[in-house]
Amino acid sequence: MTLSNDARASVRSRLLLGAALAAVLAPMGPALAQDTIEEIVVTGSRIARPNDTSTSPVYSVGAAEIDALQQPEVEKIFRMLPVTVPGDGQNTNNGTAGASTVDLRGLGAQRNLVMMDGKRVTPYNFNGLVDISTIPTALIQRVDIVTGGASAVYGSDAMSGAINFIMKDDFEGIDANYDYSVTGEGDGHIHSADVTVGSNLADGRGNVVLGINYSERKGVQLGARPLGQLGIATASGANYQNFLDGKVPDPAPAGCGGPNSVAAGGSPTTLPSRVTIAGGPGLGQFRDDGSIGANCSVFNFNPYNYYQTPLERFGGFASGRYEVNEHVEAYGRFSYSSTKNTQQVAPSGIFGTTFFVPLANPYLTGAARQTIINAANAGRTAGTVMTGGAFPNWVDVNNNGVVDQADDIRLSISRRTVELGPRSTAYDNNAFQFLTGLRGDIMDGWSYDVSVQHGESHRTNLSQGYTNVTNVGNALNAVSTTACRGGQPGCVPINLFGGFGSITPQMAAYASASAIDKQAYSQTIVTGSVSGPIENLVSPWADDSVAVSFGAEYRKEKGSRTPDECWKLAPASCLGGSGGNLRPISGGFDVQEVFGEVLVPLVSDKAMFQSLDLEAAYRYADYDPTGVNKTWKLGLNWTPIDSVRLRGSQQRAARAPNVGELAAPQVASLQNANTDPCSVGNAAALTNATLRARCISTGMTAAQVGSVVDLAAGQVNVFTGTDLARLPTPEVADTSTLGVVLTPDLGAIKNTFISLDYYNIKIEDVIGAFAPQEILDGCYVAGDASQCAKIIRVGGTLTLPGAGLQAFTTNLNYLRAEGLELGVNFNVDLEDLGASGDLGTLAFALNANYYLTQESKSSDNTPVLDCVGRYGTSCPGAVGAGGVGSPLPEVRWVQRLSWNFGDFTVGYTWRHLGAVEIEERQKPTTFDRFEKIKAYNYIDLQGSYQVFEEVRISAGVTNLFEKDPPVVGNEAGATSANSGNTFPSMYDPLGRVFSVGVNVRF
Repeated sequence: MTLSNDARASVRSRLLLGAALAAVLAPMGPALAQDTIEEIVVTGSRIARPNDTSTSPVYSVGAAEIDALQQPEVEKIFRMLPVTVPGDGQNTNNGTAGASTVDLRGLGAQRNLVMMDGKRVTPYNFNGLVDISTIPTALIQRVDIVTGGASAVYGSDAMSGAINFIMKDDFEGIDANYDYSVTGEGDGHIHSADVTVGSNLADGRGNVVLGINYSERKGVQLGARPLGQLGIATASGANYQNFLDGKVPDPAPAGCGGPNSVAAGGSPTTLPSRVTIAGGPGLGQFRDDGSIGANCSVFNFNPYNYYQTPLERFGGFASGRYEVNEHVEAYGRFSYSSTKNTQQVAPSGIFGTTFFVPLANPYLTGAARQTIINAANAGRTAGTVMTGGAFPNWVDVNNNGVVDQADDIRLSISRRTVELGPRSTAYDNNAFQFLTGLRGDIMDGWSYDVSVQHGESHRTNLSQGYTNVTNVGNALNAVSTTACRGGQPGCVPINLFGGFGSITPQMAAYASASAIDKQAYSQTIVTGSVSGPIENLVSPWADDSVAVSFGAEYRKEKGSRTPDECWKLAPASCLGGSGGNLRPISGGFDVQEVFGEVLVPLVSDKAMFQSLDLEAAYRYADYDPTGVNKTWKLGLNWTPIDSVRLRGSQQRAARAPNVGELAAPQVASLQNANTDPCSVGNAAALTNATLRARCISTGMTAAQVGSVVDLAAGQVNVFTGTDLARLPTPEVADTSTLGVVLTPDLGAIKNTFISLDYYNIKIEDVIGAFAPQEILDGCYVAGDASQCAKIIRVGGTLTLPGAGLQAFTTNLNYLRAEGLELGVNFNVDLEDLGASGDLGTLAFALNANYYLTQESKSSDNTPVLDCVGRYGTSCPGAVGAGGVGSPLPEVRWVQRLSWNFGDFTVGYTWRHLGAVEIEERQKPTTFDRFEKIKAYNYIDLQGSYQVFEEVRISAGVTNLFEKDPPVVGNEAGATSANSGNTFPSMYDPLGRVFSVGVNVRF
């Protein structure tokens, strides 16, 4: 279902005028209804209160539900929730950082705060992102997700919400688990094991919990599934029919081949080499015999990539508490995690890099040499081949005024170096965090909590199998087969002008490269707070006194990156196909904060006012270097009768720039874009006078407009980093929630819990960068001079080294998410329905999300990007919002039904993903059948049996009906999200998956 803008406005008006709707609260419902709870510590508040809950909606997932899902990886559990869109994780290959992140409501993984027992978890890198794979699943008691801004309570970063992992801290005994899963194809094995040991101390005055965990995940390459064996072009649909017919890609013509060289549906960096006179005429593609003809093949890069990346993880956890006396309890926690993750992509290559090549190079055949000379002289006459100017592309060695064999010519070469093997990056991450503190009662209901925590993350990323572009340049500068003209030690002249095998092992040894990037992050936090009631301050209409909490916090964070010399080499490192170079990062910030909360019971035990409570919070934070943040919260809880509770809140949240946003050096990288409007890919460039003038204004000659090559594989070079003269200012968000919670007594239907909630999160001054296509369209379509100034062309192109778009970190206009969420839970005792005998209990749970708005706007001069029900290279959210190109269904739900009968439990999970369409601006360049993805429904089965009191076994099937993922080609979304011709993080790419597990507890 799709609402028009008017309909959406009408819905909002009705909501704000009186309907009580807000964000989300879910499977925690029955737990909140228990009569035995005397005091609840609510995520979203520091005030412990009797028989009360937060004014902010809280989505909770308990240990039992986590266990029933049989997903040993926390990241997979989050991906199933309607409140999230896929972040980085096990199905992200090209573009992964080797971590698992959570993205609430498509607002960016950097905009939700991740905590453990209300304390921050240390980020894994300088971008402030938390790797949730470091959280030990076996020790999770529950996960609370607070909707919307929580900055007033917890501080910066909690823009879209806060995720609080509540860990087991009162465990006694031994608990051991082993889980195993495998796909229906017999691959993708995942082994996971953990052991938890706990014991009480000193007659219950203390408790110690120890845990260790290990998991191993095997990779599954795209080539292991029919959809991943071939590249399908999003624009033309090339190879789609082959996939439908179960055929391999059409082979390249005879004499123009090599491993994975195909006729269509791949990368122009292929085998044999494609070649162009840089900034001048196109030449075509070499043949196996060394001649040059028209372009005849592309490279099928698909099979090398992963649908599921390999991972090995080991972790340990220890926590303890001890009551020293009635006023002092000491507590502490230590966690350690070591993860090793690997991604792999197709073989490296020379991706359009330019080199001055002597026309006397011994590996150029006579026919190829003459083809180049003829084209170069034609370009000399046309003015595109020259010895001077801003981009010289010819060296007239013999100074005779014409291009001949004695000269050097600058060639742009695209050649897949298959002889070097595939590219891969191994991510080795080691992280630890410790916490120690004192807490206890002071007097008359007042308590305190003082803690110190410190965490560090150390990562080493090893990239191998790449082409050493610098050495290739040395090796091309040769006029014999035995020596390079530059005289570099060990230099071996290279043959890039023949078919597969023209690069010999000796050439490959000199032309290959590996590189190391080291990253480190540290976080230190000192926090102190007190809370309690003000006994003499009581509303005349209420029984309970006002309760307050206040405190102070100091936090210091530092991050660094140390790339080796290969990575630092400008403009694109020495690694061919790495996407750009890296430079060292070293920076940090510290913040001093004071905060306070107040809970005011206004009315209690009156007609239609069983309770009416006001909740308020304020935080003052002074950041070095970005200044002061002031955040606040106002909330209201109204319970007119036992079974109805209305709640609403208004909050101001803030996010200060992280280390990467404050201290990132300016480097080149690859990002997604659709087309260069001034290239041969746009016919209008030759006929539209206004467009031609705008192209020329950005550094093109008249002859280059409409003739230079278009972007390769939907990517463009982008210069990113921090503009130190214009540091980004903090983001500010206004968050509104309004909701109703119903707990009616329905007789045989027990523990009924229904919540319907409305949320509206608008973030202004969004820290990010303009999307590449926004810059291109802003200049060439809208004529915005400020966007034109960001375009740097070399030889008229955006593909040659040094060319690209300037997209430095800045503050963008706004980012917004608005919607409705529904949570329904109830239990049914079958005997109460008239069944003969005890047939057990049915448990029903539903959580659904309906987006009213998910949009962003980068500046006053750029159009609004509407992502509701869309997918594409920018959605959800703008690039500055952390958009990854994943689909954002307007409607999404997860519904579970389980039957508990004695020692047996069996149930199903129904996952629904609504229909989506490609972004409107991408439709003209998208194959008709790839413009829409229909609604998807997955059914998963789970079951368990308590064999003995101490032993329980479980089994499950994910994607029971083996539903194939949608086909959209490889260029519909951003590279990190759109892989293997689909969206593997959103839809199930591996088919049916079987799982078994055993739990032993005593």
